[in-house]
Amino acid sequence: MKPTDDVPGHELVETGLADLMRGELTVEALLVAVGAPRLRTLGLPVPETPELPHQPEVALYSAIGQLYPEDAHSRYNALLRRLVSYERELERRRFGSSDTAV
Repeated sequence: MKPTDDVPGHELVETGLADLMRGELTVEALLVAVGAPRLRTLGLPVPETPELPHQPEVALYSAIGQLYPEDAHSRYNALLRRLVSYERELERRRFGSSDTAV
């Protein structure tokens, strides 16, 4: 068991990191791309690949819309909330911070 296995959203981030390493732009990979700056600050090895879109938020929304056209907006928001929860908890554990900024 990894130290972050109990952090909500870890499965999304881990899957996204693995997908990025393979050069796959999945929903999870695009979610990690959205959070890349903060995730890198937290010590995660987010690769910088030329395949990453310039605007990962737009690419993420588009990818979700293709899979779930009826509720893309709510799924997009839910994924972003999971990412932010993951980042905040990891930040709290690594730096003792209780930052509430998004």
